Amino acid sequence: MQIQLAKHTISQQHKPFVIAEMSGNHNQSLDRALAIVDAAAAAGAHAIKLQTYTADTMTLKGVHTIEDQKSLWYKYELYDLYKQAYTPWEWHQPIFERAKAQGLIAFSSPFDESAVDFLETLDVPLYKVASFENTDHPLLKKIAQTGKPVIMSTGVASVADIAQAVEVLHNNGCTQLVLLKCTSTYPASPQNTNLLTIPHLQQLYNCIVGLSDHTMGIGASVAAVALGARVIEKHFTLRRADGGVDSAFSLEPEELQALVTETERAFLALGHIQYGIQDIEKPSLAYKRSIYVAQNIKAGELFTTQNLRRIRPANGLEPKYYELLLGKKASKDIVAGTPLSWDLVI
Repeated sequence: MQIQLAKHTISQQHKPFVIAEMSGNHNQSLDRALAIVDAAAAAGAHAIKLQTYTADTMTLKGVHTIEDQKSLWYKYELYDLYKQAYTPWEWHQPIFERAKAQGLIAFSSPFDESAVDFLETLDVPLYKVASFENTDHPLLKKIAQTGKPVIMSTGVASVADIAQAVEVLHNNGCTQLVLLKCTSTYPASPQNTNLLTIPHLQQLYNCIVGLSDHTMGIGASVAAVALGARVIEKHFTLRRADGGVDSAFSLEPEELQALVTETERAFLALGHIQYGIQDIEKPSLAYKRSIYVAQNIKAGELFTTQNLRRIRPANGLEPKYYELLLGKKASKDIVAGTPLSWDLVI
């Protein structure tokens, strides 16, 4: 399967599709949001992703305050967190237009049906299902019924949850699906990322797979590509020091550029199963070891460990004959530094 998006193709045979997730890193400034788009394009990302919701479409005022002391959002009331983090809907069009001008694919994660209706008016080319929404079957139906490609994260979901979500999407018109391995902690650690799930996920659902990566740095994403990931999603900001709800686990521009470069290198390095000498290696054959005469030898003198050596380059007999030659005689006088050949052996 492959998904064609403007000039980008997502498939197992193409280099990784790198998504810069803006999330709430605009810090409620449209100018900053546009600067994030520009920086993502300059770093070589292929797409920019938003999140489309309001505090009122996400939760109710007063229903929950985050009490986990390890959370980046400890003591936030959920409603207030989303009010701070959301991307105003009127910003979507100028952000999408800037992305298009910069050659980026622009799309979003809708968090309820009204967000899907709104994004349809902007003609988004695909949709993202966030991990926390992957069991919201009415939303999945709405997204699938657009007929557009869907990328779905699989965080905080059981095997049964994922299977049911995939079934709902397929039964409602989704024919192009990407599943992302995701650990929904912020940040995630390498130890709980479990990248070996990626090839298994691909086997289970016979679809394109990837990684929604909440770890620090780019190592997990590069490793994911080696295991079959062809979509990489990373939160992105201009500078973590600027603060913001997601800044702590977001990449900066130089890191995003490294991510694009190194994931492509990892993809290119996979190649195919290969043994033997490649054409590109053939010039290097000359610098393998071979057997040389290390001391002047008279005709009839025995070859020994003192007067034969295995050295570079490869102009003499192969080292595999070394032990066979020991104790044999020279056919004529041989000058030190001569590569040994069979005509010099009795």
